Amino acid sequence: MRIGELAERTGVDQQLLRYYEKQGLLEPQRAANGYRVYAEKDIAIVRRIRGLLAAGLSTATIAELGTCVRGEPPTPVCTGALQRLHGERTRIEEVISRLLTSQAALDAVIKRGGDRPQPERPGH
Repeated sequence: MRIGELAERTGVDQQLLRYYEKQGLLEPQRAANGYRVYAEKDIAIVRRIRGLLAAGLSTATIAELGTCVRGEPPTPVCTGALQRLHGERTRIEEVISRLLTSQAALDAVIKRGGDRPQPERPGH
């Protein structure tokens, strides 16, 4: 399939797909006319990339995961990649913990502020 169809089927802009290729995340074949030709498996790869990006990983980190992301047979690199992912998960847990603490503090302030009458605004 060509890049337009991959973009349509994954919901990812063509420019982003080209960027993923530049970063080594996608490896399309090239037709004789130079057009990119993607395989069915590239749909799953793009979805995995999007999921990892949504989880907070950078494209550089995803590129380091290489074959582990592309769904090819696991390599020894995948073992190191799993350790890296565990580290990323720990980092995310720490961020979530700090955000939950901030949320609780805001909730307390909002609750205290809700117990007081609000000043009247002019014209209301």
